[in-house]
Amino acid sequence: MKKKIFATFFLLATTLCLSAQCTFKNTAFNSGEFLTYNLYYNWKFVWVKAGTASWYTISSIYQGKPAFRASLTTRGSERVDNYFVLRDTLLCYTTKELAPLYYRKGAKEGKRYTVDEVFYSYSGGKPKVRQHRINNAGEHKWKETTLNECVYDMMSIFLRARSFNPENWKKGNVVAFPLIDGNSINDAQLIYKGKKTIKADNGRRYRCLELSYHEKDNGKWRNIANFFVTDDQNHIPIRLDMTLKFGSAKAFLVSMKGIRSRIESEVK
Repeated sequence: MKKKIFATFFLLATTLCLSAQCTFKNTAFNSGEFLTYNLYYNWKFVWVKAGTASWYTISSIYQGKPAFRASLTTRGSERVDNYFVLRDTLLCYTTKELAPLYYRKGAKEGKRYTVDEVFYSYSGGKPKVRQHRINNAGEHKWKETTLNECVYDMMSIFLRARSFNPENWKKGNVVAFPLIDGNSINDAQLIYKGKKTIKADNGRRYRCLELSYHEKDNGKWRNIANFFVTDDQNHIPIRLDMTLKFGSAKAFLVSMKGIRSRIESEVK
């Protein structure tokens, strides 16, 4: 009887410990935050305004429990559609403590359309994920994996990263994590590159932290994007530099609403 009680207690303690590792205290945003961006593409060595993007975070319910729901939508303009169609819609749910619950990305890029989904669960002492991909041919591919560590999709890691405390970081500081999509799990990392002043498309200038995002591809690290986030409690993305299959792109902040804390990084 004592052995059963001990085993039950150990399993519960392990589950709680693992769950705690997958959570993170949110200090950066509130429900109702709405951010908009202008997109620019480098087309034949010329930067052209080519679309918009918006990020919206609200309180919601997921499987009967309180959650955050975040969505990112990108839309290319008709001008760029003649060369390359870009229609991405990303969605994620996390717990109020930022543990990932669900992720979806629907991507129309050129003539290709794919859907990625990830379903997370944390019962039994280890994280479990169900991955789902619909490829361009309309075929459904499913995977189910039990893991020994927490994993994050690109939306949930971004929400989590906004609450990192960089006060003691030095240039070159690395935050490593496994990144998941509907088909694979890969090593990824954020590298702190220092501070820069960035002008947004709202005409204002902000003191920002620069974070370089890398993914491991065939054993080599590849730079995917650089993020410039406000050097204050909000860590709002002001500019994003992205490496795409067809070239490069940038996104500049146009407006922000529903911000949690006072903006202290604006440079007058």
